Amino acid sequence: MSEITVALVQMAPQLTQQEENLRTMVSYVERICHEQPVDLIVFPELITTGYECGLRFTDLAEKVTGHTVSMLAKAAADFSVHVAFGMVIKEKVESILYDAAVLVGPDGELLGEYRKVHLRGEERMAFRAGYRLPVFETSFGQVGLMIGWDLAFPEAARCLTLDGAQLICACANWEQQQLDEWRAFCIARASENSVFLAAANRIGEEPSYTFGGESMLVGPGGDLHTIVDEGIEGYAVATINLDQVRRYREERQQIQCRRPEAYRAVVRKY
Repeated sequence: MSEITVALVQMAPQLTQQEENLRTMVSYVERICHEQPVDLIVFPELITTGYECGLRFTDLAEKVTGHTVSMLAKAAADFSVHVAFGMVIKEKVESILYDAAVLVGPDGELLGEYRKVHLRGEERMAFRAGYRLPVFETSFGQVGLMIGWDLAFPEAARCLTLDGAQLICACANWEQQQLDEWRAFCIARASENSVFLAAANRIGEEPSYTFGGESMLVGPGGDLHTIVDEGIEGYAVATINLDQVRRYREERQQIQCRRPEAYRAVVRKY
């Protein structure tokens, strides 16, 4: 399947109100899928809990096979749709937490999880950094996941691209005053890798932050297929053709003309 329909959900989670947020997410899945067939729905980062949970993250964290994943997997199976979303997960050791993104498939199966590699500011106090950038196989193609500040690091999207990603889902909590940066990173990561980028950013206010939205689906040429307005709660839907990824890469030769032997400094610590 080369042509797929993608929905980006832009919502404001209620801080620490996990069940309420899950109900809202499921209602979005139901509403979107009742209005038109879609293949993939993307939600923002930490959308099940909110961002400024502090020590409460320990209580709110779940294992990947827990209640949150089961509830959204059921919604995905009910409507035969892929769903990507952000949540806080924990390991067997209760104190080890990760800011994560999860992808579930149209049969309700867990396709994979990603743990945020690039933690920013106070995130380092709550979470442990991930160290892998996996690509997941779906019925329509290869999908990579990124979270928030990962977008600021070109190496992350490039690694996913080199491992075969045709579409990258970015779940984000990007601040309103930094939306110029958000727009620039989204367009750059898509165009420099000739890849589709489905970037879902939350809105709303928390004690120290105001989040800006402007969720967007960017094509491999840096073109905007759809965008949700700044600060608006809702969703946007677009149909894309993943064959464009191959076409753009053949035309531009950006991936083929790389010179890895000249890039030793990229993996050198600062």
